[in-house]
Amino acid sequence: MKKYKFIIKGHDYEVDILNYENGIVELEVNGTHYSVEVQREVKEKPKTPRLVRTAMPTPSPEESGISKAHTPSIHIKTPLPGTILKILVKVGDKVKKGDTLLVMEAMKMENNIMAEKAGKVSQIKVKEGETVLQDEVLVILD
Repeated sequence: MKKYKFIIKGHDYEVDILNYENGIVELEVNGTHYSVEVQREVKEKPKTPRLVRTAMPTPSPEESGISKAHTPSIHIKTPLPGTILKILVKVGDKVKKGDTLLVMEAMKMENNIMAEKAGKVSQIKVKEGETVLQDEVLVILD
């Protein structure tokens, strides 16, 4: 298995470890076979170190250089090509999710275009009577 050379008190020893099972080592020292019991000192498991951190003061927005997150604008788009019949909101109006923003005619039917999320109307991109294509932006909410 493994070979070692030892010098003990000026004497040379060649040690071959032949087998190691269940705490018994079979070895050969300078051609003589030995069976040796190995006793190990039982070590306690080392304690897991605990990381201790001191509390850090929260930096002010000026110190951190981070500004408030700006929520992205919501673009209300037309589901089908059609004509804008009525615009029910104006710039600056606050709307809730599900509020009707405008009415458009598509495929000879009136369709209510509603707010997908709550927000404030920042832009109206169409006019009454205007013809629009599918996926065209109608209203932008902030």
